[in-house]
Amino acid sequence: MVVFAVPAEVAVILLDIEGTTTPITYVKGKSIPRETFKNVFLSMLTVGLFLSDTLFPYIKDNVKEYLRAHWEEEECQQDISLLRKQAEEDSNLDGVVPIPLETGNGEDEVEQVIQAVVDNVHWQMSLDRKTTALKQLQGHMWRAAYATGRMKGEFFQDVVPAIRKWREAGMKVYIYSSGSVEAQKLLFGYSTEGDILELFDGHFDTKIGHKVESESYRRIASSIGCSTNNVLFLTDVTREANAAEEADMHVAVVVRPGNAGLTDDEKSYYSLITSFNELFLPSST
Repeated sequence: MVVFAVPAEVAVILLDIEGTTTPITYVKGKSIPRETFKNVFLSMLTVGLFLSDTLFPYIKDNVKEYLRAHWEEEECQQDISLLRKQAEEDSNLDGVVPIPLETGNGEDEVEQVIQAVVDNVHWQMSLDRKTTALKQLQGHMWRAAYATGRMKGEFFQDVVPAIRKWREAGMKVYIYSSGSVEAQKLLFGYSTEGDILELFDGHFDTKIGHKVESESYRRIASSIGCSTNNVLFLTDVTREANAAEEADMHVAVVVRPGNAGLTDDEKSYYSLITSFNELFLPSST
């Protein structure tokens, strides 16, 4: 087993999600580049036998049902308003689907508006867009699915035992994902391991900065209250690893089944691990 000796000054382990704690190979139906996955807030979700076993198809297959069920709720109407505003901003883009205002002319009109929202969502997702309006609706749909037990988060087998071991050794553990903090908490709060949110000291998303920008990692360290060289960042994306390294964080690149391959130069340059069990903590004996 390859062993990565964690430097003695490290007191914090910062974790990516997709391809690091959870597989990225569960998005089925087409080949998707790695960078696409990294901008998705949760790439691995398992669902009941009565649903699709992937995140994106769940949205596509269930958005109309969700809108019909929640149409009268204020949160849903706020989601529709954001999507409508986004459609107006996208009016110059090819294929955009406008969302008309509802004027109170009965159920037929409601169905027309709902269909426009569905078509707009499908259009945005076909282009792999990450608009705030789309992500907000998706987040609310996933939250509802989690709360009703239709989805549960899963992780590589080594992840939860390793994190428990790190915390017992005095390490602090944080998450940094492209997905919203709310979505991260859903993944870890409704998992096959139960509610494991207690294992994490905090969560960061792209509100603190993009993952390929070194300044984001400086902000994270400042928010935690430590120096960047007190942090070890684990990710499967070398562009993220490079940004963290530029900020003087320690980095290890995680090689998991289903992850995109690394170049020979990347393999020789970065410290690589295939399991969290390969981390040797300073206090390990």
